Parts: sequence; structure tokens; C-alpha cells
Amino acid sequence: MTPDVLADLVRSAALSILGERGLDTSVVPAVVTVERPRNPEHGDYATNLALQVAKRVGLAPRELADALAAALAETTGVASAEVAGPGFINLRLAADAQGQIVREVLTAGTSYGNGAMLAGRKINLEFVSANPTGPIHLGGTRWAAVGDALGRVLSAQGGEVTREYYFNDAGAQIDRFVRSLIAAAQGEAAPEDGYAGAYISDIAAEVIKQEPGALTDPDSEEIFRRVGVGLMFEQIKKDLHDFGTDFDVYFHEDSLHKSGAVEKAVTALKESGGLYLEDGAWWLRSSEYGDDKDRVVIKSDGQPAYIAGDIAYFQDKRARGFDLCIYMLGADHHGYIGRLKAAAAATGDDPATVEVLIGQMVNLVSGGKPVRMSKRAGTVITMEDLVEAVGVDAARYAMIRSSANSTLDIDLDLWSKKDSDNPVYYVKYAHARLCNIKRNAGDLGMVVSGPDDVDLGLLTHDREGDVLRTLGEFPRVLATAAELREPHRAARYLEELAGALHKFYENCRVIPQGDEDPQPVNFARLALCGAARQVIANGLGVLGIEAPERM
Repeated sequence: MTPDVLADLVRSAALSILGERGLDTSVVPAVVTVERPRNPEHGDYATNLALQVAKRVGLAPRELADALAAALAETTGVASAEVAGPGFINLRLAADAQGQIVREVLTAGTSYGNGAMLAGRKINLEFVSANPTGPIHLGGTRWAAVGDALGRVLSAQGGEVTREYYFNDAGAQIDRFVRSLIAAAQGEAAPEDGYAGAYISDIAAEVIKQEPGALTDPDSEEIFRRVGVGLMFEQIKKDLHDFGTDFDVYFHEDSLHKSGAVEKAVTALKESGGLYLEDGAWWLRSSEYGDDKDRVVIKSDGQPAYIAGDIAYFQDKRARGFDLCIYMLGADHHGYIGRLKAAAAATGDDPATVEVLIGQMVNLVSGGKPVRMSKRAGTVITMEDLVEAVGVDAARYAMIRSSANSTLDIDLDLWSKKDSDNPVYYVKYAHARLCNIKRNAGDLGMVVSGPDDVDLGLLTHDREGDVLRTLGEFPRVLATAAELREPHRAARYLEELAGALHKFYENCRVIPQGDEDPQPVNFARLALCGAARQVIANGLGVLGIEAPERM
């Protein structure tokens, strides 16, 4: 019996009790909270439903709790239901009912944990979108990992997710990048406002190799722009692919200007009164839609400001049928939350179709000291540098396992370890160990072809119960991760499961020792291990991380 099934039982009991007494059943929430108590002595699960609804129908919480406990105690699969404190209900499940979690996992296989919360939703998930002026830095690396994991989490809940990279190939930063390439090709120092580093020299040399006359050509700048930006972006895409992050759409900012989409969006806003003219510039009335101030859309020199492209880009996404547009932006983009929602509202759209997630800074630490980085000085710490130091899986996991809302310090010494101190090693090793148990059991002829082959009611040890209840939480963890846009919850869950398995191994022998014959409980534990192996593989899959069979 999973927590969700138990929650439905509690809800049904409450509806029945209130209905029989002629009381208002609408006070019972659609989703009842059933949680694992912090103290296992209080039971397998607990609910505070009586405290939530009793007073709203004129009952004392204890009175309703007593009635609920009595009804639940008579329910198949519930071993006991006891009232505690002012109206909490502590529940213990019968061993065979709790063991059914193994059946559910093994039957569902790779789909265990998936849900339908977002079924029918068409979601555009835009992340990374780094300017093609240099390698992906640590902030972009964080979003590459978190964004990819979030896309997987949303898909697991039934969402139709399109991963999109907004290719900023217009604007002043590209101009500075091109001038930096030309300077490098001429053997000169980078411009004061330009980009430096070995990658600039490498790309400049490649431009000359592909276009030998680039420096003397009248369209020299355009050649360096076309070839140089293309080379840089291809390298970015390769680095992302090697990191396990691929995109469905690479959208070019420049296309919005060349197609007339920006001009069309601006004209429509002028005609609707969404823009006003002041000091020679056109301003969006964004403060009327929740932004902290009005924003310039067309500057006094007639050139579009960056938000003009944002407005056209949002409209393009909506025209492509997306009903939710999620933007994953860097720490210096807090102002975009209000401005993007205001832009949606100003165009007559629903601002709720826009979600903006902000990722905080990432710092590297080695030997107890910060690893410094400076893009302008050419000492940028890149995705490639991090992967080289700790590997793809460790880099991804390190980025994902903490809330993106908090600044992240990555200890290179910790994440390069090959022991249980390293969280991703700890989780991956748990999977490999479970695979090893399966192999060793097979060598002894112990094979569980399906949950019907074993008596799951034999899983009565406390440590077995811990593993079972943790397995049962997985669907809820993924649903919460999707709802809150927090894939780190899946990583933390996997560490909890690995810890429960470690204690299980210490107390419950799966494979008999010496010449002992396998007993029914050994087969039940082997099935439990199979379920745990499946859940860890599913969880690592959601994070885009390998589930190794050997380590």
C-alpha cells in the first residue's frame, strides 16, 4: 500500500463519517496529507486530517480522530490506527499490505514514479541560452544540469516538454566578440571591452583557416561574425551534448528581427496603447501590470531595446501552442520576473503562462580555497573544466542536488572522491550493489521472475519497512519536484533511499550463508532489492545520470 493509496482510504473514511452524521463533506480536501512520522515509534504513517476539518463541521478534533481511527482500523491492510495528541492519527500497515509496494514497483518497472499531473500541458522550457561569445561558464552549467533534470521531471508527470535554447546572435556582445576575433587574428591584444582567452585565438585561427582572405576582405567583420559565431556555438552544443543535455529547438534571436516579428509586436502595442512616447523613446506600461517600473522598448535612437525581442519571442512561443513558458535565468536577471509577466499581460495574454526561475551563483572550492574565475581576463572556469575535474555524472549531480535558489559551493576534492563521502558515488554504488546481489543470487539459482513468486508479507523487519516506505514515497517526490520545479528533491530522495538500504544490508541477509538453503524470506528480500534497484535506476534516469551495474 503506497502513501497515496492510504491517503485515499483516509479521505474515504472521513467522507463516510461526515456523511453519516449529516455534516458538510466539502470540507474534506481533495488530497489528504499522509506523512511518515519523524519518530518511527509513532507508526508507519500519520495524518492530521481530523485537526484540519473537525472544527469546520462543529466537532472536536479528538472526536473526529477517534471515529476515523476506528474506521481505519477495520480497513484491510491497516494493522492499527491510534489517536495521539490533540487529534493526530498514527497508522501502522499490515506487513502484506506494505509489501505490495514491491509488487507495484516491479509491475510498473521504468514507469514507476510517473504521474499525470501535467497531462495535456504543452510546456516550453528555455534554459542555458548563453551568449555564443565564450564557453559555458558555471552558471550556465548549473542550468544545463537543472534544466535538463526539470524537463525530465515535468515529462514524467505527463507534460509535453520542449527544451529550447535562445541563441543570442544579435546585439553588442556579439559585436565585441567579433572585434576580439579580428584582433586575435591580427596578433593584437583584445579590445578593452572585448573577450580574451585561448579560445578566442583558437577560433580566430580556425576562421582564417576556413576563410584565408578574411582579414583583407571588405566584408571582413561579417565573415568573422558568420564563421566565428558559428564555430563558438557548435562548440557550445558539443559541450552540452557531452554533458548529457540536448535541446529540441535552437531559436535564433536574430530571426525575430529579420522576420519582422519585433516590429509587428511593437506596432501592435502602440496601437493598443500599451506603449507611450516620452523623451523620444517608446515605453511599455509595465508598471500597470505588476512590474516595478515602466520599460523602454524602443530607444530614442530608434533601436529596439532587449525587451522588444523578449515580447516578440514570448508571442512566438504562444503562437507555437505552448500554454506554459518557463524561463530559467541567471542570478542577475531578477528584474525579468516582473517584466516578462508584464509583457505578457500588456499583449493581452495571461501572465500565469510565464514562469521565471532564477538560479544563483556557483563557486568552486579546491583545497579549502576558492577557485577564481574572470571571463574578461581569460581565466573563465567552464563546463569542460568542471567535467574534467570530477566527471559528467558528479558535475551534473553536484549542480542538481541543491535548490537552484541558493548559492552553490562545489568542493572539487569531495566530488572527485570514489567513496561514500561523494553523494553521487553513494547513490550509484547503491545501484551497483543491488545489481551485484542479483548476480550472486542468480549464481545460487535464486531468481524472482515476478512479485507473485514470493510472499511479500514476510518483510516484517523494521529495516525492511524503512526501505518499503521509502520506495512508496517516490511517486510523491517526483510529483512535488514537478509541482515546485525543484528536481533537487529527487536527488535528496535517492540519498535517503541509499541510506535506508545500507541499514537494511546490516540487519537483513538477502543471500543465505554457506550451505544454508534459501528460505522464503530470502526470496522476499531479493524481490525487495529488485524493487529498490528499479527505483534508483528510475531516479537516476530522471536526473540524467548513469545507473551502473558494476563499480
